[in-house]
Amino acid sequence: MPVSLPVFAPLIDAHQRRVSYLRVSLTDRCNFRCTYCMPAEGIAHRPRAEILTFEEIERVVRVFVGLGVSRVRLTGGEPTVRKDVTAIVARLAAISVPGASGGSPLNVVMTTNGHRLVALAEPLAEAGLREVNVSIDTVDADKFSALTRGGDLARVIAGIDAARAAGLVVKLNAVALAKLSPADLGALCDFAWARGIVPRFIEPMPMAAGAFYKEDNTLAAAGIRDAVAAHTGEAVIAAAGAGPSHGPARYFCPQTRPAHRFGIISAMTEHFCDTCNRVRISATGDLHTCLGHDDATPLSPLLRGAATGAELVDAIRGALDHKRPGHQFLRTGAGGPTKAMVAIGG
Repeated sequence: MPVSLPVFAPLIDAHQRRVSYLRVSLTDRCNFRCTYCMPAEGIAHRPRAEILTFEEIERVVRVFVGLGVSRVRLTGGEPTVRKDVTAIVARLAAISVPGASGGSPLNVVMTTNGHRLVALAEPLAEAGLREVNVSIDTVDADKFSALTRGGDLARVIAGIDAARAAGLVVKLNAVALAKLSPADLGALCDFAWARGIVPRFIEPMPMAAGAFYKEDNTLAAAGIRDAVAAHTGEAVIAAAGAGPSHGPARYFCPQTRPAHRFGIISAMTEHFCDTCNRVRISATGDLHTCLGHDDATPLSPLLRGAATGAELVDAIRGALDHKRPGHQFLRTGAGGPTKAMVAIGG
């Protein structure tokens, strides 16, 4: 039975952007070591005692839903390595989003590397998950293993198929790397389109102070469109009906094949800051209003103290009052935020 909660005035930042989308990191741990994300030995993890409990996550999500959030994405690290991950999905899916018709279940979705989806897809769907974005940069098994430092492509593909069989909406996320050939990008499109899945290509960003960012390994949005056009032999156009969506992706398709959509998330070359509708909570409870800046508001002390719901609302609104108009990613290896992507969940 959906659980209702207090309704507050909508969450609007100082630049009149309304927040309706919350990303919540469940863990800073990951079972892959992708070359553009972290070193081979991994990163220093925060102590488990600092990681938000499911009860704390549920409480803060309830507050955000009361402020107008209707979609929550669970991220990591890798969210499926969190013990009993289906339990937090069930908790959040039971929250009712207020509406004129009496409310509707919260839209709970997830981004995952797919390694554990064969076992988890059906339980996650039964718990109330609606959608998974699976990170897969290439469908060449050897290149995939090298990029992820040991990832098993066949296992990830089996997980994708298990998610589809469980009734989950599936999208693919691929980091657009110049060292992968145009043929890799085309093969990934064909793989996705054959399954009725939308692939999305993400420009690399200089997170972790640019530690893993290489300018010469970045494929920009224009290059992605050119590669798809070359692969399909058709001009690429904006997909019909591809107006504002839940997230930052813009969607395109070959001119005569509207069903073959693909998305581009172009934080570096084609900014979308003016339509930003989302904020992020780290696994330790820090509220980040922008991926491209290090400033954050710690919510954990409030969640673990005697703070009232009104005090949580005040802290969240205070953070949004200082949300920047846009990021300042530099197209060099330095100058980006010091926080690592694996620690904030993208």
